[in-house]
Amino acid sequence: IHPQGAKNEVLQIICATLLTAEKVTVHNVPNILDVNNLIQLMRDMGVEVSKTGIDTYTFQAARIDTAYLESEEFLKKCSSLRGSVMLVGPMVARFGKAIISKPGGDKIGRRRLDTHFIGIQNLGADFRYNEEAGTFEITADRLNGPYMLLDEASVTGTANIVMAAVLADGETTLENAAREPEVVDLANFLISCGAQIEGHGSSTIRIKGVSSLRGTEYAIMA
Repeated sequence: IHPQGAKNEVLQIICATLLTAEKVTVHNVPNILDVNNLIQLMRDMGVEVSKTGIDTYTFQAARIDTAYLESEEFLKKCSSLRGSVMLVGPMVARFGKAIISKPGGDKIGRRRLDTHFIGIQNLGADFRYNEEAGTFEITADRLNGPYMLLDEASVTGTANIVMAAVLADGETTLENAAREPEVVDLANFLISCGAQIEGHGSSTIRIKGVSSLRGTEYAIMA
């Protein structure tokens, strides 16, 4: 039996490929609907995506179609894909802007996004909610590393903030960070791209911002 890659982890790492203009090769990508939908969304955004093996893809986000990111089609796709919220950190960090609609996904009780948004605001981003369109608009000229205590040890919230912080100026310290294996694996992926991260796997994560990340080759955990 060959265990497929972990879904929640691969969604984070696919979003994280937006943090570099260089080619990223990802192995052990599971063939499931949420993942395939996110991969297609990346293609639609202008990312060059190639399937090079049965579970291997390459991503290169050298150029992004910024006009498409404001289109109804993009926002509709975001609303049906829970993992789309993890586009926010990488998009704001590298391109200074992100627009997403309220993410969809399974309805399994309270799944709020406060931790994501407050954390990225703490890095210096400006959030606006467009009530008429039902969209969140996030902009930042430059992100700066602060100290922050997360109100909830959210796995995806921690991941989103870490992805934004790797390209921020200065050092970011996250207290009450999620300690799950998905966060550890994401941090290891980012480190392989040149990020400076310490403490992943504990409740305190420190990130020293770098000016850019490089391409890498990485296998998703089972």
